[in-house]
Amino acid sequence: MGLELYLDLLSQPCRALYIFARTNNIPFEFKHVELMKGERWRRGKPPGNLPGAPRGHRTEEFRKVNMLMKVPALKDGSFTLAESIAILLYLARKFKTPDHWYPSDLQKRARVDEYLSWQHVNIRGKGSKLFLTKVLLPLLTGQPLSPEKLEGVTEELNVVLKQFEEKFLQDKPFIVGNEISLADLVALVELMQPVGAGYNLFEERPKLAAWRSRVEEAVGKQLCQEAHEGILNAKNLTADKIAPELLEHFKHQLLKQSS
Repeated sequence: MGLELYLDLLSQPCRALYIFARTNNIPFEFKHVELMKGERWRRGKPPGNLPGAPRGHRTEEFRKVNMLMKVPALKDGSFTLAESIAILLYLARKFKTPDHWYPSDLQKRARVDEYLSWQHVNIRGKGSKLFLTKVLLPLLTGQPLSPEKLEGVTEELNVVLKQFEEKFLQDKPFIVGNEISLADLVALVELMQPVGAGYNLFEERPKLAAWRSRVEEAVGKQLCQEAHEGILNAKNLTADKIAPELLEHFKHQLLKQSS
């Protein structure tokens, strides 16, 4: 049995894994898990050129792969693994990817670890909050988002973007120095989430925009476009595309978060 990756490219960590595996020519079977389908299965072809019939992440079949019922997930023979950073490191080690991704140099590796440890509640947390607040909350409540609320979540994101530039990027081409690492890839996919909500955070940040271009060049612009196609069309999401059992869950969580 070959390597299987359970992914939905609407998810930032899934995009990181997809891009990393494709860039490094890692052979894998794409198992398309549709987060918005919940417990439902949908027969037929998935969107774009993704293989396999899509399935929800709350099915009993997926639970056998990851009892946490979250994507991404990996299955390598009888071995299963959850959590995107753990999966990225597993792939880097198993397939002996080029050293720059996760450097053998102790201090360079520590810089990658430092960013990956910081980003969860900062870049990921604030970027996801803006996306969910701007895209999903109005969809689920039927009410327009107040300018005050949008301004608040945007400012929270702007604070961590400033920290990203000043602390992690500084004047270097990439986070660790002159070559791309896992830290850059994880950062890029997270920063594209607010872009999918209509907030072009690169527009007035030339240093960040130049860094984005370097990252995309390093992995391939076409691959980046392919991976981000779905999230950049998120504005077309409608309530009928979300499984009924997930609607109330999302609504509860978002209202709680925005209170």
